[in-house]
Amino acid sequence: MDESLLRALIPTVIGILGRRGADFAAAEDAVQDALVEAVRVWPDDPPRDPRAWLVAVAWRRFLDAVRADTSRQRREVRVDLEPPPGPGAEVDDTLQLYFLCAHPSLTPASAVALTLRAVGGLTTRQIAQAYLVPEATMAQRISRAKRTVSGVRFDQPGDVGTVLRVLYLVFNEGYSGDVDLAAEAIRLARQLAARIEHEEVAGLLALMLLHHARRPARTRPDGSLVPLAEQDRSRWDTQLIAEGVDVLQAALARDRLGEFQAQAAIAALHADARTAEETDWVQIVEWYDELVRLTGSPVARLNRAVAVGEADGARAGLAALAQLDPALPRHAAVAAYLHERDGDPVTAARLYADAARAAPNLPERDHLTRQAARLNAERRGRAEGRRDGRQP
Repeated sequence: MDESLLRALIPTVIGILGRRGADFAAAEDAVQDALVEAVRVWPDDPPRDPRAWLVAVAWRRFLDAVRADTSRQRREVRVDLEPPPGPGAEVDDTLQLYFLCAHPSLTPASAVALTLRAVGGLTTRQIAQAYLVPEATMAQRISRAKRTVSGVRFDQPGDVGTVLRVLYLVFNEGYSGDVDLAAEAIRLARQLAARIEHEEVAGLLALMLLHHARRPARTRPDGSLVPLAEQDRSRWDTQLIAEGVDVLQAALARDRLGEFQAQAAIAALHADARTAEETDWVQIVEWYDELVRLTGSPVARLNRAVAVGEADGARAGLAALAQLDPALPRHAAVAAYLHERDGDPVTAARLYADAARAAPNLPERDHLTRQAARLNAERRGRAEGRRDGRQP
């Protein structure tokens, strides 16, 4: 059974049910029921027209739900109980579903969950596993989100920027459980790029491809993190890098720079360096300047401080860092790195330990803890060497 075909058909089928009179929440529930039935039936009895099959089954499930909902019998239900034969007109509702799921009234977490469910075709269980929460909790989150957007018409305009931020959140979740959210975000971004010609859509797709290309080298077999400078670049996916660069160049040629294009340009410069020492840090600083100009983001300023430290020396990086709020996430980790580069291992070790305590996940916490332990061990070794007369 072609699961990718199934998932690609979901927006179309939801849209057809919506035009027949089902509200979004009911249509989405009916389509999910149809998908479960497809998984059960199709391997032994594949349909000649998968789209028509899904529409027919989903519509029956919707009508069954309407008839069984005795508590709402007095409410007028505006549906066509006998729609015209066939699956309905050829209308692509994918873009409208993106906008609907990224509605500004939703929290980012709810928008991400709803996008994965309605556009991505993931089950509630899969999404719950990916976010490491109980399935019941995720079901409630999705139900609340569907109720929030149930009155939004499909023909209302949406904000591309909001959709892109939701997809970026999905991508940054990476991998957990049996759902690879990074790969899923790339699939959805490709889908969006095929339906809308927008330079920032292309920029986000390029950024995802370039970051994902480094994934095989990002962790050791034991799951520990490998910093960018230490990664085995022969393990980077050169095909994804080439695709990402091509997509980025086409976007930049439109001469309408946005934040995702700027981030992708930075990722492309890292990908272009055969070794960490060959990285063009000067140009990376220039792109961070553009990113800060576009967004004013404190996180961009923090990353810029690292780039300045590489391009102009650790003291320059620390000077740039001094202008930022120490409460910023990962501020202590950046300060530790720059102090180590500046020849101050005592301060660096203390800051690495501070950063480890504030780390958002276990792999990052372990990495920062090891950095602190390494510097402390080196310092003890030098002290013992001086006592034994091995060092001056």
